[in-house]
Amino acid sequence: MNTITFFIPGPPVGKQRARSATRIGKGADGQAKAMTRHYTPAKTANYEALVSWIAKQAIGSQPLLTGPVDVVMRIFVPVPASWSKRRRALALAGLVLPTVKPDIDNIEKAVYDALNKVVWQDDVLVCDVVKSKRYAEQPGVKVTIKPIENAQAA
Repeated sequence: MNTITFFIPGPPVGKQRARSATRIGKGADGQAKAMTRHYTPAKTANYEALVSWIAKQAIGSQPLLTGPVDVVMRIFVPVPASWSKRRRALALAGLVLPTVKPDIDNIEKAVYDALNKVVWQDDVLVCDVVKSKRYAEQPGVKVTIKPIENAQAA
């Protein structure tokens, strides 16, 4: 299996918590009944769909990964438009770092969940990770996935 690399354009989106909505309706017996529906927020679902689509294009006809993998994730967030030219230049040079939302681990989780059943069977296969978050002119996430040679799953 070869290394898989792809770029997800646009501002990165962190995984949001699942939501629940409860409404009162009538049960089969005609009595009032609370019905709870659990759902993934639209912003998360749309981002995961985009990541899945891009990953499918990158992986082509290769089979799902089945062994341990190494992931390198480079997250690029946009520089705030309100910043001065000087501060913007410092940010793009890597001298001002993005200690702002979305959190790096929530972006990672959204990407991993989107890759389940697309690149790998489950994100439990990720054994080595290198990740970073920086400011950039072009926001997005660059993902590189490589099987770990001479290693097998437990």
